[in-house]
Amino acid sequence: MFSVSFLNFFRLSLPLAGLLALSALAQQAATVKVEGAWARATVAGQKGTGAFMKVTAPQAMKLVGVSSPVAGVAELHEMKMDGDVMRMRAVPAIALPAGVGVQLQPGGHHLMLMDLKAPLLKDSQIPVTLVFQNAQGQTLQQQVSVPVLLGAPGATVPGQAGHGAAHKH
Repeated sequence: MFSVSFLNFFRLSLPLAGLLALSALAQQAATVKVEGAWARATVAGQKGTGAFMKVTAPQAMKLVGVSSPVAGVAELHEMKMDGDVMRMRAVPAIALPAGVGVQLQPGGHHLMLMDLKAPLLKDSQIPVTLVFQNAQGQTLQQQVSVPVLLGAPGATVPGQAGHGAAHKH
């Protein structure tokens, strides 16, 4: 009798342990803090744009992927000086040290959305999925709703009046 109960215990416990492990992974991904996210608005015919944000991971991990249903291709990119020329290139990962906010911004690391299926309109929102890899090699996904703007939040857009805009007579 003991062996049957013991086996039943394991049969019930293993799936529960798996669910608890998945729940822990989901909780871990949910704790990655994303702040100030935005994507640059586009015009008709424009096939690519960047998305930017500050990402803070609670433990050392890497941002290893990105996807969005608005783009046929989404990649992690960096801008880097190559001699006297600034070049943009895809990178396989962006390191996220534990507790340190990493800025994804114009002129540096950023998300590149290419082969856009439609223009990204100012004041709309787009879904973006970030893919992280922890030190154990496990991948974790996190959905982010990203506002579409003409420029960084709080930045003055050239040609638009507003607080901080250049004023000429």
